[in-house]
Amino acid sequence: MGADVDKLFLEVAGHPVVSHTWKRFDSATCIDEVVLVVRQGMEPAFTELAASLTLTKPFRIIRGGSERQDSVWNGLNALNPRHEIVAIQDGARPCTSPDLIAATVESAKKYGAAVAAQRVTDTIKESQDARVISAHLERSRLWAVQTPQTFRVEIIRRALAAAKEKNLQLTDDAAACEWIGQPVHLIESRTPNPKITVPADLPLLEALLKGGR
Repeated sequence: MGADVDKLFLEVAGHPVVSHTWKRFDSATCIDEVVLVVRQGMEPAFTELAASLTLTKPFRIIRGGSERQDSVWNGLNALNPRHEIVAIQDGARPCTSPDLIAATVESAKKYGAAVAAQRVTDTIKESQDARVISAHLERSRLWAVQTPQTFRVEIIRRALAAAKEKNLQLTDDAAACEWIGQPVHLIESRTPNPKITVPADLPLLEALLKGGR
């Protein structure tokens, strides 16, 4: 998006991207509270945003860490101790459906860990040098992992603690569970659930958030 652009506050369908994400979880019946983990200095912006939204669930705004897993750890530490399940969501993924949120929660209750994911439909090749193909990957076994990534709180705490002890840098929370041998169940995203990454994503999000297909 560019060094000086905060994609979470880009306006899409009349509101900042992150407000759509926040409202999806605020309105989900399986969610009891929302913890927003934000980078240092952005706390006032999120407090102001909250004042502009009609929210029904209690929320907390927590400062993040230097890496993704550090931010998730800070968020876990801010949870109400009575909560047994946590759904971890990218703020830049505003189209997540209530059904998908609920499905990951139910699966995490049953199995301990579950992630939203989409079947890969493109042909995927591997390249060792970024110039020529070195291997063909069988796409029938490949899934693109999304969020929410939902866990029993004690499981994701244990997984992140183990990753921290080994100084592992992880790209997602499910990887921490894989590291400790915790099975992670796939919940298929049957409706579009994109994450805003580049400017070309904005028209797609605009259409989806306005009810387009």
